[in-house]
Amino acid sequence: MTSWPLLIAAALLSLERACYGAIARSPGAFRRLCARPRLARLGEPVAVVRRLFYGFKALQLSVFAGWCWVHRPDLATPPDGGPAALAIGAGLILAGQLLNASVFYRLGSAGVFYGNILGRDVPWCREFPFSVLSHPQYVGTVLSIWGFFLAARFPHEDWALLPLLETVYYIAGARFEDSAVRSALEPAAGGPAHPVESPAHPDPALIR
Repeated sequence: MTSWPLLIAAALLSLERACYGAIARSPGAFRRLCARPRLARLGEPVAVVRRLFYGFKALQLSVFAGWCWVHRPDLATPPDGGPAALAIGAGLILAGQLLNASVFYRLGSAGVFYGNILGRDVPWCREFPFSVLSHPQYVGTVLSIWGFFLAARFPHEDWALLPLLETVYYIAGARFEDSAVRSALEPAAGGPAHPVESPAHPDPALIR
């Protein structure tokens, strides 16, 4: 019962990471695409990324809800994990959302949604949470995902499948985007255009 739902979920959840990876790798092409009349009505490139973010979050949450429904059609019944799983899951979600909120506080909307490679002047940030984590919003997202499935699906055998899948996606996405963003910020003459060792670059993620 898990194979087909897992394949479908993996395909749908990969769309977000693939899209953000493409934007990070070719920001110039994305800006030209956003300049076309149909997309230009949606706003500047950063505004388009923000709209994409909301769409992908709706898709992601729908996949999670669908997964829970497939494995437990009667969603009205309480989860089987007991108070401990609910408490730990809630704690992970809270920690994750605090990290996500702190990223928005430090970078603002333009910084979160790829403003530094889409024509916006986004100062590098070295304050918390970037002082301790390279990708605090990705970490916050993954913590939130693990917390949700721990609370909703533990101790059933499927409870860790989507969290593991998303963890792999976010790690791979972070590494790819790091490389792509560093390349995008290299000026034509060589040498870094910004202190690229700073971790303050965008990482759109879950339930922000």
